[in-house]
Amino acid sequence: MTIQPVPEYLHRTVLLNEAVDALALEGARADGIYVDGTFGRGGHSSRILQRLGPKGRLIAFDKDPQAIATAQGFSDPRFEIVHDSFATMGAVLAQRGITQVDGVLLDLGISSPQVDDAARGFSFRLDGPLDMRMDSTRGISAADWLAVESEQKIEKVIREYGEERFAFQIAKAIVAGRAVEPISTTRQLAAIVARAVKTREKGKDPATRTFQAIRIFINQELEELETGLSQAFQYLAPNARLAVISFHSLEDRIVKRFMAAKANVRQPDRRLPIRAVDLPQPQMRLMSKIKPTETEIHGNPRARSAIMRVGMRLPDAPAAGGVQ
Repeated sequence: MTIQPVPEYLHRTVLLNEAVDALALEGARADGIYVDGTFGRGGHSSRILQRLGPKGRLIAFDKDPQAIATAQGFSDPRFEIVHDSFATMGAVLAQRGITQVDGVLLDLGISSPQVDDAARGFSFRLDGPLDMRMDSTRGISAADWLAVESEQKIEKVIREYGEERFAFQIAKAIVAGRAVEPISTTRQLAAIVARAVKTREKGKDPATRTFQAIRIFINQELEELETGLSQAFQYLAPNARLAVISFHSLEDRIVKRFMAAKANVRQPDRRLPIRAVDLPQPQMRLMSKIKPTETEIHGNPRARSAIMRVGMRLPDAPAAGGVQ
């Protein structure tokens, strides 16, 4: 077994120990099948492999070609990397004849290497091509989308995905700006937003919400999260854990509502003649909600907004493995 170290200067994995602890890889569970839905630079996968038993198996997903390149260095027969979104989890597991898994971990958002690489176009602090695709081999770039989309749709995306109150002004400025010259770099877009946003929270760049919104839209992050959560739950074995780390309110809201819906089942009117055995039963137990410690935030400020929610599939809810 060879586990490649993850260079600290590339990426600091958020909630590293807490996330792997949440999967409860102890005893017979150490020889189970686990899914790391967002490989990133391999921090969580490395730690899972350290705790995995000799018969265990880890299937990781990532859309980023650079993450896939990193994963190729993992020469561990228990490990497999899939170059695709975790939203394809159901099909991938079914293709491998897997009907149940013993734990799923999703670490959402973008990684530090993606943000810090100007060529990826995620950061308004670095000048580079306005791309923003997590998988640069597929789909449409942010620049190409902004070049053709209507002002109304741009406003809607910035308002809904960025929770930006100046969405109307920003969209109007983008459409006016592209009429003069193509908006092809991050610095161009950041400058347009800065001119359109008159006030902003102290310490926050005016372009923060707009860049977040466009990135989420281009990568269909929220839609993929909803699909991924549903598929992960379908494949969880009894007592298996689902752990999800989110970094902004839109993601966390989806995770919170999904788990709450599985844990809190609406009961019918007590006056109805229904046997207790036939009453709807909860399918998940909410285990924990964890945030980074002050020590972790001090060492990695990007961890400050992270929230991890953990749920366990209850034994009374039969797994629906193979359901797509």
